[in-house]
Amino acid sequence: MTELGAAWSPAPAVLTAAALALCLFAQGFVRLRRRGRADHAAWWRAVVFAAGIAVLVLALVSPLDAIGEEYLLSAHMLQHVLIGDVAPALILLSVSGPLLFFLLPRGALLSAARARPVRVALGVLVRPQVALAAWLAAVGAWHVPGPYQAALTSPFLHDLEHASFVLAGLLLWYQLLDPARHGRLSRGRRVGLAAIVFAAGQVLTMVLVFSFEPLYRTYAEQPERLLDLSALTDQRLAGVVMMGDQIVTLGAFIALTLLATAGERPGAAPLARESRP
Repeated sequence: MTELGAAWSPAPAVLTAAALALCLFAQGFVRLRRRGRADHAAWWRAVVFAAGIAVLVLALVSPLDAIGEEYLLSAHMLQHVLIGDVAPALILLSVSGPLLFFLLPRGALLSAARARPVRVALGVLVRPQVALAAWLAAVGAWHVPGPYQAALTSPFLHDLEHASFVLAGLLLWYQLLDPARHGRLSRGRRVGLAAIVFAAGQVLTMVLVFSFEPLYRTYAEQPERLLDLSALTDQRLAGVVMMGDQIVTLGAFIALTLLATAGERPGAAPLARESRP
């Protein structure tokens, strides 16, 4: 177990995607500031975006991946909430507003806008019901013992599992944070969506916390017990990890949204429409 500290797995696909994301953010950030719109490209956004990418990459390439895959369900759950919740929330928070539309170079953005298949696909993906269904499917299906075990034994399925968590997280937080300012959901409905997701997550949490036996064979049969955690204690800790993540992320979102709504002055003038590239 001492070698786990050196069990880094710098997957080329992960590092390449992260580097591309950082490059796209950097060019959009610079372009917006050169237009004199530092108010929409403040430095805190660069810090938050970098933090989101760092959380995503470290969760996938650090020893946390090996520990979660072989030893501890709680570590695997921590990995899942980092890539499917924390990282997407930070990334989309950082690019909210006009910066979102500057992430692609102008030519690429115009080409994408003119391509009907791209418009249709994006139109489907940004629907609130699609985001909710994707999140429920990803979290629900992959934590069923059969698919979960299959993902642990198949590198392809494991990568697919992780990709589905990232995509579902991005779709969900796109609805909650509304970075494009489309207003598809009112603040009240976004709070309602967050509450539905929280309630659904607690179903899985309760299953993990109150089960009387380990649900996943890999952890139950692992003879080496990290931190001297039994398989059942580890499973219950995994439920606590998910509960804690949802309380922090979704709870903070709900609280801040309600405070913002309560703090609005009646009759205040609507905000001017933000600029586009």
